[in-house]
Amino acid sequence: AGIYFVDRDRRGQFQDSERQAASKELADLAGRLEANIDTNVNLVQGLVSVLSVKPPKVKADFEPLAASVFARSPELRTLAVAPDMVVSMIYPEGPNRKAIGLNYMNNREQAPAVLRARDTRQLVLAGPINLVQGGTGIIARYPVFLRESGKFWGIVSAVIDLPKLYTDTGLNTPDSPLKLAIYRETGHGERKIFFGDAAILDGHPVQHITQIGLDVWHIAAIPASGWGGYGEDLAHFRSVLALIAMLILVPLFWAGLLARQRHQSMLALSEREEQLDTLSERLKLALKVSEIGVWEYIPATDTLIWDQKMRELYGVSPSKPICDYGDWRCRLHPDDLEAAEAAFRRCVERELPYITEFRIIDAEGGVRHIRAHGGVQHHSDGLRIVGANWDITRDVTLQTALRDARDQLEHQSLHDALTGLANRRYLERFLGSDFALNGQQKLALIHADLDHFKEVNDTFGHNAGDGVLRAAADRILALVQSNEFASRIGGDEFVIVTTGPDTEERARALAEGIVAALAEPILFEDSLCRIGCSAGVAVQTFRHENPMQLLGNADIALYEAKKKGRNRVEFFSDGLRAAAVETKRTTDDLFLALQRDEFEPFFQPQFCAQSLEIIGAEALVRWNHPTRGLLTPDKFLGIAEAANRVADIDALIFEKSLFHHARWQAQDLQIPSVSVNISAQRLGDERLFETLERLAIPPGSISFELLETIYLDGPDHTLVRAAQRLKSLGIDIEIDDFGSGHASIISLLELKPKRLKIDRQLVAPVLESESRRQLVASIIEIGHSQGIEIVAEGVETMDHARVLRDLGCHVLQGYAFAKPMPAAEMMEFARRWQARRGELLAAG
Repeated sequence: AGIYFVDRDRRGQFQDSERQAASKELADLAGRLEANIDTNVNLVQGLVSVLSVKPPKVKADFEPLAASVFARSPELRTLAVAPDMVVSMIYPEGPNRKAIGLNYMNNREQAPAVLRARDTRQLVLAGPINLVQGGTGIIARYPVFLRESGKFWGIVSAVIDLPKLYTDTGLNTPDSPLKLAIYRETGHGERKIFFGDAAILDGHPVQHITQIGLDVWHIAAIPASGWGGYGEDLAHFRSVLALIAMLILVPLFWAGLLARQRHQSMLALSEREEQLDTLSERLKLALKVSEIGVWEYIPATDTLIWDQKMRELYGVSPSKPICDYGDWRCRLHPDDLEAAEAAFRRCVERELPYITEFRIIDAEGGVRHIRAHGGVQHHSDGLRIVGANWDITRDVTLQTALRDARDQLEHQSLHDALTGLANRRYLERFLGSDFALNGQQKLALIHADLDHFKEVNDTFGHNAGDGVLRAAADRILALVQSNEFASRIGGDEFVIVTTGPDTEERARALAEGIVAALAEPILFEDSLCRIGCSAGVAVQTFRHENPMQLLGNADIALYEAKKKGRNRVEFFSDGLRAAAVETKRTTDDLFLALQRDEFEPFFQPQFCAQSLEIIGAEALVRWNHPTRGLLTPDKFLGIAEAANRVADIDALIFEKSLFHHARWQAQDLQIPSVSVNISAQRLGDERLFETLERLAIPPGSISFELLETIYLDGPDHTLVRAAQRLKSLGIDIEIDDFGSGHASIISLLELKPKRLKIDRQLVAPVLESESRRQLVASIIEIGHSQGIEIVAEGVETMDHARVLRDLGCHVLQGYAFAKPMPAAEMMEFARRWQARRGELLAAG
């Protein structure tokens, strides 16, 4: 502690001495700075005295006087004379010419100092100031009052070159003992540094305050080499203190170290004794809890030393003091005797570790499983084998039970709980097995899917569905041979794998047999359930074709069978592969098309059957494909439905149709309404109604056509409610493709649409077929009775138009009038049609 306080006191003395030296040096520099400024001020003061007696009128009068002042001061940069506050003469004129004509009263920076000089009749010194002629300096402003009259004549300004002043004073010389920073304090207490490095202010500098005219300069300084120049002296002083400390502390430390080592040795000895006692107790407890018996065999005397647990394991009486090899051998299970003795002999003869398991017959005749570990040890009296035995009968029994449970769980994980068939996981394992990958015969996969299974669940309940699935599995198993693999991969889907010398013929026969078997009704609780089955078959074209790819091919073939009407078998072919690839490519392109805004509406005008006026237009989607050109919906709509993107396309076409309809209205084109298709998915989307409510669509300007994908086989209350909400928003409802078998009269009455569009397949033959003409007339009559307008689409000729008009159709649409066209062409067509309409009416 004494050394610390002495060192702190000495360090404080050194620091005070260093700061005093720095302060003295700073005071000298500040004095030289003030002296240099005063010298320049006094020189100019003499010039002002001369001018007050005889003010110059022309430059020739001023320049000799200014030159004499410049000759005596190397730090002056400019002398300027400003009669009536306007600079008219300046010296030297060349580099400062642009300052001539400066009106101090118009200069915000210099006007306050000039006015103060005039009003106080005293010298006003200010700086640093940015000069009009460039650079910085200190400006001394002298008011000139004529000596005879006392009248204010003007201002004399002398610019002292600030960088030159710093150099002459010695502030910025390389060998300066101090680093300086000069700053002014603003009215808000901030420091504005105009010379030196701001970091100096953070280095605990010494400071000096100098009054420069109106300004107060704060000069801060630190030694050029930084504080701590006293380090060498202090280091020497500390070395002496450290030596003294060493002489005191080393003997004390050495004595303490010896005492500590002795204490640690005593603690270690005591700790080892405790550890030995603890280990001994733990060993006893471990042997007791684990039921391990310890033994020792001495080959030289054939002596076997057993502890109490070993005697209990082998049923040896405690009264027998010494055991021998025969006591162990006689208890060995006959089936394990030879192997157990051979293992023990190898340990003794080759001095190898003894690790084995065997069975023994205990005293009650029961079988026990024993695990033995041991090793060879060399003692002074010869070789010994030391080891341990423990009863693992419970472990073996538990492992057997676990193995049986694992096998059962494995079976359950690989089989369908409902039908008992292999599941998808088992199928994938089978298809990835060496048999499937490297078989000598080609594989064939049959992917079967039940038809109308959903109707069974909906009609009779899920119990009936489960019963149908079990019955279907039984019928499939009845047809499958022992070398074939049958599985249920989920829902109502089954996959059968077959192979053989005639793989394709067997696959065809089996698939057709499955389809025929499942076409028969299935009896469930006195009810007949009719389902049916579709099957897709894929056969390896070469022996090592990937079986998992084969499964995908069978799935493609199944999709084809479903598409062609169900209850049939389809084989995978290169044509189906190409179609699948094309579908995949189109699907990928479709996602990109939505991002790139490649879908656009085409419009087909609709005409009043009586007046032939355009009363609306139907928006039909077209895909402007970058490589395949313009695609119609039949090329991509089915793929869009499978990809769940029909709603996105509907929304896009709807937005663009609204835009074009508004544009037509702005162009004063008489196209009252636009009808757009809407999918069931979008009709059930709450966001659609939120959008429609924000748009505030004029009533009757937009119609939604329910696509034929929205099946109207019976009243759908959700659909009815959605239609009612649309009507409340001023949007009309139209039923598209009426008469094609998708819609019912009941649904028609429930929805109460604004218009009914007769399918083009019914319209086309009305000229040749009387029965079709009567059917169309009946549909028109139904519409009239319910107050529903009738639209005939697919009107190919004007003869069609006349017949349909006479039958009572309200609206006509078809190629007889116009094909679907882009929005721009629609505008031109509407204009031309107004001119032609009279001709058409005249032609009948």
